[in-house]
Amino acid sequence: MPHSQSSAQRGRVRLARGASPWLLPTVATAAVSLARSRRSGRWAAVAVPTTALAAGMLWFFRDPEREIAQGRVISPADGVVQSIMPWKDGRTRVAIFMSPLNVHVNRAPLAGTVTSVEHIPGGFVPAFNKESENNERVVWHFDTELGDIEMVQIAGAVARRIVPYVPQGTKVEQGERIGLIRFGSRVDVYLPEGVEVAVEVGQATTAGVTRLDRD
Repeated sequence: MPHSQSSAQRGRVRLARGASPWLLPTVATAAVSLARSRRSGRWAAVAVPTTALAAGMLWFFRDPEREIAQGRVISPADGVVQSIMPWKDGRTRVAIFMSPLNVHVNRAPLAGTVTSVEHIPGGFVPAFNKESENNERVVWHFDTELGDIEMVQIAGAVARRIVPYVPQGTKVEQGERIGLIRFGSRVDVYLPEGVEVAVEVGQATTAGVTRLDRD
């Protein structure tokens, strides 16, 4: 079922959980350099890049409210559909590439119970590269009305930290925030056999809004 939100709630933008280790030192450095720049030209030269970096971090770690769409399976990530691949077991993998400009908070594609959250060490090849399938990743499984649904968060060349928000055993609503990938990355969703894909390669997706399946 869609979540009802007021216009004020939908317009609100908060910062993503898990952003503090990156954000706080950057903002603190920018604040100090700005304060000291009033008395020193040397600090003024430092203040410009540090303030720009802090602004960039605030933009990257934004976490806007969303009005969750209707549909059996919705996109867990903002980004662009990179590939749609039939799997040997009958499932279809939809891979969504997230650039550093996208919101990097990921959402549950369906309502259900988190049956496993597995961290798998690996490399840090760019997420648009085929070899990224061996990258650092977190594999999720959800027990849903469609059965077991697998979702994989994949780190990229810059994204070196995946932050799950909920543990195994948690019941989640469709579109609920479940984790964060810091910087460019990829999210894969495996649609069950018999579920027709509603998106196409190159299509932009919005987490919690874009429907991945077709009736």
